[in-house]
Amino acid sequence: MASNAAETLIGAAVLAVAGGFLVYAAQNVDLGGVGSGYYEVNAGFRKASGVAVGADVRVSGVKVGTVASLTLDPETYRAIAALSIREGVKLPEDSVASITSDGLLGGAYIAIDPGASDFFLDPGGEIEQTQGSVDLIELLSKAVSGN
Repeated sequence: MASNAAETLIGAAVLAVAGGFLVYAAQNVDLGGVGSGYYEVNAGFRKASGVAVGADVRVSGVKVGTVASLTLDPETYRAIAALSIREGVKLPEDSVASITSDGLLGGAYIAIDPGASDFFLDPGGEIEQTQGSVDLIELLSKAVSGN
């Protein structure tokens, strides 16, 4: 009987510790653009291969948001990325958004290079200056063929 009581106490302690880890994780995880505290801006790219919904949006290497959605503009055939940005981060209206990768095997993210304008993008605004993704295989084949 004493063995059953000890097993019950140990099981309860394990569940309490697991619950503590869950509470800690819920408080410290950055869900990136979910809920309040974020605003959305759009950026149109000629080529957005490698970027997925949930990818990081970074300014000076610091994560400031995530890609909320990717859609195709049927008139211009540009990929429109909706970027969810933390409210405390104000982006100048002449900022440049480019698709970059974390090294050769890393995932793609959107890097924003802030401009020098005194005016900032409003929620729902659009980053006009963009640079699409670069296909490494295409670059390597051009370098090998000499074109």
